[in-house]
Amino acid sequence: MNFLAHIYLSNDDPKIMVGNFIGDFVKGKNFSDQFEPGIVKGIELHRVIDEYTDRHPIVYQSKVKLRPKYRHYAAVIVDIFYDHFLSKYWDNYHLIPLPTFAKSAYKVIEAHGAILPLTVKRMLPYMIKDNWLVNYGNLNGIGQALTGISHRTRYDSKMEESIHELKKFYEEFKAEFNSFIPDVKIRTDAFLKAS
Repeated sequence: MNFLAHIYLSNDDPKIMVGNFIGDFVKGKNFSDQFEPGIVKGIELHRVIDEYTDRHPIVYQSKVKLRPKYRHYAAVIVDIFYDHFLSKYWDNYHLIPLPTFAKSAYKVIEAHGAILPLTVKRMLPYMIKDNWLVNYGNLNGIGQALTGISHRTRYDSKMEESIHELKKFYEEFKAEFNSFIPDVKIRTDAFLKAS
């Protein structure tokens, strides 16, 4: 799951949202002394989501279509594709319209600027300016996201070309996303309730 899904799965809790958002940028296991408890819980939630997603059989079906060409980048591409479907069909999952939700999420993250990792601080203005969370919902926006990530990969990932696979297998990816999102929501709700 990518940025939008992680924010969505934070159940509208600002601290958990910020921790979940920065989860990929916080390394190691000893981070509880660096952040307040709500942020820590969000980082832990991020890792629960990633682990659950990586092992899920439906997500595996999505990755299989991409592995021959994109190899280990297939997982990253599926994360982006799933954010596309969440953004495009947002009204099926949340009562607040996505443009309003995204604007609020950006403000929450900006308000925690002092604790954001440097990479996030550098990325956030671009994210807000180009309204990534909303623009994931159109093919142009998702194409730009894939191109941006492709430029940051160590090897020639060709991820920007995966927009062709999204178009070719659109209904299959959509069906897989629709089957997966309720499962990951149940898993994350259970984690949040238990911790």
